[in-house]
Amino acid sequence: MNLLVILLVLALLFGGVGLFVEGLKWLLIISAALFVASLVSGAMGRGRLRA
Repeated sequence: MNLLVILLVLALLFGGVGLFVEGLKWLLIISAALFVASLVSGAMGRGRLRA
């Protein structure tokens, strides 16, 4: 019975860590996309002000 509890706790621990890492990966992708979008919109805005 103790082995079952230990395995259950380890499964929950590793599952939680995996979910956390997956969330961080998506956060990195979204933040990179927003960064590129801000660079593009900033470059377009500066180009309009000079002309």
